[in-house]
Amino acid sequence: MGGAAGNTPCASCKLLRRRCAKDCVFAPHFPSDHPHKFAIVHKVFGASNISKMLQELPLHQRADAVSSLVYEATARARDPVYGCTGAISYLQSQVAQLQMQLALAQAEMLCIQMQQDQQLLPNTLQHLNQNNHMPQFHNFTSYNNNNVICWDSSKKESTYGCDTVS
Repeated sequence: MGGAAGNTPCASCKLLRRRCAKDCVFAPHFPSDHPHKFAIVHKVFGASNISKMLQELPLHQRADAVSSLVYEATARARDPVYGCTGAISYLQSQVAQLQMQLALAQAEMLCIQMQQDQQLLPNTLQHLNQNNHMPQFHNFTSYNNNNVICWDSSKKESTYGCDTVS
């Protein structure tokens, strides 16, 4: 850490070509072995603004603030117009796209499962009917995915209780 007698100045003081004081607000966050870190933050925000921001924060929040400033400055260097907002928007669109792909995959899995269930249903019903475990069912050779109609001929109503058969 810079600022102490005999040590090298922090990256900020080195870049700004000034003596690093003992109480230098930059020294704990911009060590001399990472000069690029302060250089990019200084280029985007300016040393005076960074100093003001850090001095207004409690000591325990300064490291997080510096980390955020470095992230934002790096994002601004990559994308001068949108900065980290552009990265956030890009990531949000990726999340939305992946959620749509997941929903499509889940729908496809459901369709496959329904097709398999439809293939098993006639055989299961026929087996149960042969063993007299269930009332008489009428198996329609063509039926759609959503409706399988079967009824108890003795009660004249559907198994689901929806339709009466005359």
